[in-house]
Amino acid sequence: MGLFSTLLGIFGFGIGSLLGLLVGFFLFIYSEPEEVKDPVVRPLHELDSCTLQGLLPEIPMWVKFSDYDRVDWLNKFLFDMWPYLDKAICSTIRSIAQPIFKEYIGKFHIEAIEFDKLSLGTMPPIIYGLKVYETNENELVMEPAFRWAGNPNIVLVLKLLSLRITIQLVDLQVFAAPRVTLKPLVPTFPCFASIVVSLLEKPHVDFGIKILGGDIMSIPGLYRFVQENIKKQVASLYLWPQTLEIPVLDASVVAKKPVGILHVKVVRAMKLLKMDILGSSDPYVKLSLTEDRLPAKKTTVKMKKLNPEWNEKFKLLVKDPETQALELQLYDWDKVGRHDKLGMQLVPLKVLTPGLTKELVLDLVKNTNINDPQNKKRRGQIVVELAFVPFKSESSKLYGNEYGRSESGISRSSDSSESLGGAGLLSVLIQGAEDVEGQHHNNPYALLCFRGEEKKTKMVKKSRDPLWNEDFQFMLDEPPLQDKIYIEVMSKSRAIFRAKESLGYVEINLADVVHNGRINQKYHLIDSHNGRIHIELSWTKA
Repeated sequence: MGLFSTLLGIFGFGIGSLLGLLVGFFLFIYSEPEEVKDPVVRPLHELDSCTLQGLLPEIPMWVKFSDYDRVDWLNKFLFDMWPYLDKAICSTIRSIAQPIFKEYIGKFHIEAIEFDKLSLGTMPPIIYGLKVYETNENELVMEPAFRWAGNPNIVLVLKLLSLRITIQLVDLQVFAAPRVTLKPLVPTFPCFASIVVSLLEKPHVDFGIKILGGDIMSIPGLYRFVQENIKKQVASLYLWPQTLEIPVLDASVVAKKPVGILHVKVVRAMKLLKMDILGSSDPYVKLSLTEDRLPAKKTTVKMKKLNPEWNEKFKLLVKDPETQALELQLYDWDKVGRHDKLGMQLVPLKVLTPGLTKELVLDLVKNTNINDPQNKKRRGQIVVELAFVPFKSESSKLYGNEYGRSESGISRSSDSSESLGGAGLLSVLIQGAEDVEGQHHNNPYALLCFRGEEKKTKMVKKSRDPLWNEDFQFMLDEPPLQDKIYIEVMSKSRAIFRAKESLGYVEINLADVVHNGRINQKYHLIDSHNGRIHIELSWTKA
């Protein structure tokens, strides 16, 4: 009996294996993915106490935490726009996936890969709360808490060795709490230059995968393995302090911040026109950069000279070396009346090699119209020496804008070990003030004093919290280690008596700015009850 039972067992195992293979092959060839059905939604009053107890973790963030805002309007917007967003997102997914699929066709006996069905379903993500941070930086920081328990219908068809294999993604759930930062804010639509996204905690991602109608996630151990690997990979890429930066605008072009200094030496001029009655001229040169509203710089006047020599040096702030040009205009000084124009010339900055001095001998013309016959008349020449020196923090950004994943945190100076000496740019951005109040009137403006030079912002009428957002630059030959900057908030009116009134002042030691590179802080105003002023200072070496 023992031998007979053993033979029957072996025979039964063989027959069962063959039948199993035949059934599996039949399902492999003829099975189709199931249609995704809409979930059943029930009101809370129909649920029992045990079910309600299990729903407590699903309470929105704005209920549990007071600093989160309720955004039902945004959820309503997503709900109404979801059918259109679904088609737009799926179209983008198809266009991105198509070249990726083509790379695998012909490999591993793969004949074709395509989407049979692609839809994100009828249920949009739900934002359970939105938290907005107020910072001193020129940025907007938001933390939305969203959950998406969707019903997508995504079916991928893989043709392998003339066999049609269907792979279906079902029961997708994504719970995440990202931090979204829009920075820097700029006065050009859409009013921010980039979007920086990071995750504050590991996201919850849950889904099922059906191959030929069978859920492979039900295989013991596979579900946990896939979940842990997804969380680990996403965390290594986007979990704070890692960030994903998406550029929207070129911040350096939009904000028009200085990226370097143009050193100009006006050497001499030769064979100028005779504009005076006695057969001579009193020439001087005006220098300016195109696309710049700053007043032009001037050389001294050389009296009764047709071949004057100046050897005078100037420094001009450059905002875009690819489009800006140096404009040189020569005039004949007259004691009475308007000064006569001797000639002019333009020098595009893109012809200069950064860091190298170039001497140019330029023929003077009347204007920039090359078809003007008067430009053929000889007006003399001017000799200048030019050198464009980009700032060290900007030299790597002038000819490209890299983006991608980066690490968030406090920026560190790359040349901390180098000497602090050398020329540079001191930038003072006066953003605004808070709780400033005068005894007689409130029309505040800020007065800045540095090394005997005074500059002031525009006046904001009848305000205790003025916003200026005005930037002032000072080009210095040495870092201001021993200097202080004085900023006073004043109020002005048209009254005969007490027309001006001080609302408070602050003195800032610039040594900290030189060592740190940048300070963005709100300072309490001296001689003011509660007044504060928001100032951003930066020192950039050339």
